[in-house]
Amino acid sequence: MISTDDLTRLRRCVSLATEALDGGDEPFGSILVDRRGTELFADHNHVAGGDHTRHPEFEIARWAAANLAPEARRTAVVYTSGEHCPMCAAAHGWVGLGRIVYAASSAQLAGWLAEWGVAPGPVATLPVTAVVPTAQTDGPAPELADEMRTLYQRAFRPAL
Repeated sequence: MISTDDLTRLRRCVSLATEALDGGDEPFGSILVDRRGTELFADHNHVAGGDHTRHPEFEIARWAAANLAPEARRTAVVYTSGEHCPMCAAAHGWVGLGRIVYAASSAQLAGWLAEWGVAPGPVATLPVTAVVPTAQTDGPAPELADEMRTLYQRAFRPAL
């Protein structure tokens, strides 16, 4: 279940995604929170330069591996504007991070892109649990669906 506190943190991720889009990048933002609720790390997409591995969820996994003990990683929560792609899900699983809470699902994004006539990307759209079967996930957040759709529309819908 997504709590009121989760929604507050997801709104922070949407703000990071908006910051990315306003800066010329794709609209994805994520934060890492420890078990006490302290934000440890925040980032947004940095793929505009051509390196499509520069997703915030991947950066969180790298940061956590370098800075947190295994138990701290297991009890941390990743909040993200969009459900992890398979690359980021794998990084999450390999590093041993805890719960994932996302505003919009991969299925929602894929549906919106198809509706707008945008060709699918080079990597299959999969739910996190298809890549990391033991992952604890919560999302999407219906309260943020319209805002996420609008962000994605600004970023990906071809000009009419």
